[in-house]
Amino acid sequence: MTNDPAKAFEPHRRRLFGLAYRMTGSVAEAEDAVQDAYLKWHDTDREAIRDTRAYLSTVVTRLCLDRLRERRRSRESYVGPWLPEPLPGAAGNQGETDEELADDVSFALMLALERLSPLERAAFLLHDVFELDFREVASTLDRSATACRRLASRARVHVQAGRPRFSVSSQHRDQVVDAFLGAARSGDTETLRTLLAEDVVFHSDGGGRKVAALKPIPGAERVARLLWAIARRASWAGPLWSEQLELNGMPGSLSVEPDGTLQSTALAIVDGRIEAIYVVRNPHKLAHLLPRLPEGIRASLATGDTPD
Repeated sequence: MTNDPAKAFEPHRRRLFGLAYRMTGSVAEAEDAVQDAYLKWHDTDREAIRDTRAYLSTVVTRLCLDRLRERRRSRESYVGPWLPEPLPGAAGNQGETDEELADDVSFALMLALERLSPLERAAFLLHDVFELDFREVASTLDRSATACRRLASRARVHVQAGRPRFSVSSQHRDQVVDAFLGAARSGDTETLRTLLAEDVVFHSDGGGRKVAALKPIPGAERVARLLWAIARRASWAGPLWSEQLELNGMPGSLSVEPDGTLQSTALAIVDGRIEAIYVVRNPHKLAHLLPRLPEGIRASLATGDTPD
């Protein structure tokens, strides 16, 4: 083991961030947990640690459990649907393929994890995703190995239903995204109906700070009408700025809407149809994406002014 704590820690940073993000659904909290874990690692007797990977996973998991307990009350009073902070690209285990990364941080899976208890979430992630044995999981959670097996088993049942099914080529996927964004911004309901799966669900998270649907909206007809109404309210104007990018392993976009609202949109596409739309408008959940904006647009958001 190297005597340099930073060099010993760095190979684990990406993996630890992936664990913390899946635990909390927050980019900022994940980054804080990883940094706190590094500080603890820096100050600990590293010669006494036999398994660096297991030790750091334990530290990050416990930090995240503390954060989840602290925010329980605020989550119960959250206005409207909760969505995780959108993550550009995907982050997770070292050595994971792009497809595995997409499976493990998709909005659908993150919402499935959110419905678990903190201990169920931790047991599932540590064993099923990060491949710690149940003896290590038990040590992390201060539970017996048998209890941790039960926690992971219960979580697995819920999570399997939430795993996404990506079955479209990247080229076709990009075509669907282009067509959807154009139709949604122009209010072209006929095109939208051809792109949306019959059982599509529209999720939006404004957190009480920005206008958003207070419940998920199911069904192609209802979603098409909603998008038409949004386009009409914006006078069918395009966004002030937009960028197509991958969010949580899914195709989507980041945009500044005509009223100056920063918004992310991610699409779950299966067999060429959009099965779910995830829109985040809560500015607190998008702050980490501000550096992607052009300087002039970013400055206008900071001052509350929107360019002509």
